[in-house]
Amino acid sequence: MNKKPIKILLIEDDPFISEIYWHKLTDAGFEVKLAKDGLEGVVFFKEFQPNLVLLDILLPKKNGWKVLKEIKTVENSNEKRDKSFDAKIFMLTNLGEKDNIQQALKMGADDYFVKASLTPSELVELIKERME
Repeated sequence: MNKKPIKILLIEDDPFISEIYWHKLTDAGFEVKLAKDGLEGVVFFKEFQPNLVLLDILLPKKNGWKVLKEIKTVENSNEKRDKSFDAKIFMLTNLGEKDNIQQALKMGADDYFVKASLTPSELVELIKERME
């Protein structure tokens, strides 16, 4: 039985952080696509149709709040090519204030992680727990 790998879209503007997460996630068997800014993230979301989006808040061109809002709009529209497609959205940011966490969850994010509070390996384990 061959299970399709979980597709993850990482929207992160720091190339160093992106590379670290990309290696950890691909080594764990996930199919990963990187977006370096919010605009690219929305485009890749529509094209790649990931199972999971890891979304930073502080992004160039379009911040994570706007990206989250657009992704939720796409999910509820006819822009989806695959009607069974439903992505989870995990905020992955260094903004750990309670207000940010509450806002993200209220806007439809499925979870919220502070980068400085967990290692990339711990993130991989959390994704496995919540996605598999």
